[in-house]
Amino acid sequence: MKTICFDLANEQQALDAIVADLDEAGWKTMTPSDGWNIKEQIRHLAYFEERARLCASNPAGFKRWLTEMLQDLKRMNAHIETTGSDLSATETLNWWREERSALLEILEKMDRKDRLPWYGPDMSAMSFATARLMETWAHGQDIVDALGVERKPTEGLRHIAHLGVSTFGWSYANRQMEVPQTPVRVELTGPSGDLWAWGPEDTKDIVKGPAEDFCLVVVQRRHVADTNLMIIGETAAQWMSITQAYAGPPGEGRKAGMFPKR
Repeated sequence: MKTICFDLANEQQALDAIVADLDEAGWKTMTPSDGWNIKEQIRHLAYFEERARLCASNPAGFKRWLTEMLQDLKRMNAHIETTGSDLSATETLNWWREERSALLEILEKMDRKDRLPWYGPDMSAMSFATARLMETWAHGQDIVDALGVERKPTEGLRHIAHLGVSTFGWSYANRQMEVPQTPVRVELTGPSGDLWAWGPEDTKDIVKGPAEDFCLVVVQRRHVADTNLMIIGETAAQWMSITQAYAGPPGEGRKAGMFPKR
């Protein structure tokens, strides 16, 4: 757990450094997520770090809370959308800092195979921490896109890429589509030039290209047409058009042409 927690902490700190010195107008900058400004992006992260902390520290308590919330989805959505909305930008940032620090302290002491409940199926502690890294990076992308700044890709992207590959079946099931039996080979070039690969070498369906581009697609921050990914095969193409590495209802993602290729 030390490696994933180290990478998660680095990702959080990198995003913190981007937003920490924003003025009031900066916090109100709208992001590519419809209706979300930068403050809302950080509030959202803080909220789920707080829920994740409850989950990791008191799994039974989290399950009771979630069971109760699921009886009234409007109430649950209101809780997600309004908790902390009355905080100032400074208070929101401090809330996020406090919750993520508390969560990391708990996760670092866990075994990677420990099981934790969440909004979907139970997850291993390793997958749970990976999901937090993915969430931080994805919402961070919205923020850097809004501010027009670049961020350097890191080796931590491998965690997100692995999650993207692992959620192949989920991407279909989440849209009530039949999961294809055709395997897809994924070959990605990491930031340092290393090759990251998943899937059988003899399959005809392949996704290959920069790891950052693949990660942007699986977290729905780029349309595949706006990346340098090479897609070979019908199943690979279909998967990349619906891929979703996070829980929740099917997302619309970004439209083609919203962003120039890097």
